[in-house]
Amino acid sequence: MAKLTEEQKRQRAAKRALRSALEAEADDRRRRERDEQWEREGTRLSWAEYVAGEPCRGCGEPMQDGLGDWYPLMKLSESEKREYEEADRRFREQHADCPGGRWSISGSRVTHCCFCCPPPPMGPKQVEKLARLFASWPSQEERKKDLDSWDLTLRCDHVVPYIQHRENARVSTRVVDCPECGERRGVVSSERVGPAYHDDGTIRERAAADRERLARELAAAKAKLTRQQKNTAATQQRIAELQEELGSEPS
Repeated sequence: MAKLTEEQKRQRAAKRALRSALEAEADDRRRRERDEQWEREGTRLSWAEYVAGEPCRGCGEPMQDGLGDWYPLMKLSESEKREYEEADRRFREQHADCPGGRWSISGSRVTHCCFCCPPPPMGPKQVEKLARLFASWPSQEERKKDLDSWDLTLRCDHVVPYIQHRENARVSTRVVDCPECGERRGVVSSERVGPAYHDDGTIRERAAADRERLARELAAAKAKLTRQQKNTAATQQRIAELQEELGSEPS
């Protein structure tokens, strides 16, 4: 087989990056549609419902079964191995087409799908712990000193800025809002620009960063409104069809 030239290697790498960006967009779209459905249908459990033992509204299984964690496979008895394998088989059948992994609660053997099943709600202690953590954070001005700006080239070829903590060696997101397209687009490549804010930075630099942030948020809000309007129109159409069917039934 002939050795690839540098140009051929570059072209193949570009195709892989584009394919990855398209896959990221598809996954992001599925998850946003799922989250919107959860919001409409009240799929997530409240803390009170969770404590009361309400089952998972994603799969119908108990949130926890109280049977304790599974031991390592090497330590399971023959009957426990069969039970484990049967539970695994049922899970695979029920979630054969789900693009996600699994999660479970400590002290429970039932497993839930990372795509179908909303995670358990946070309890009062967790909320209190997070509140203390946020209260101990440095001020916004202090945090700006540790932020870097990146240029992201998107699947649509537009370049948008992205800000994240300096400790990240690579961009931590695969999909962002494109202000030009007004859509969510996959990231094809990224380049670190440097500090997002400077101690001696001018007001103009900060204002530009704020305008870019507001433009991204506005594009995201418009895109969400468009999706919601489409869902509303589809629901109204279904209601009209059902009413028509009811009206055409013989008395």
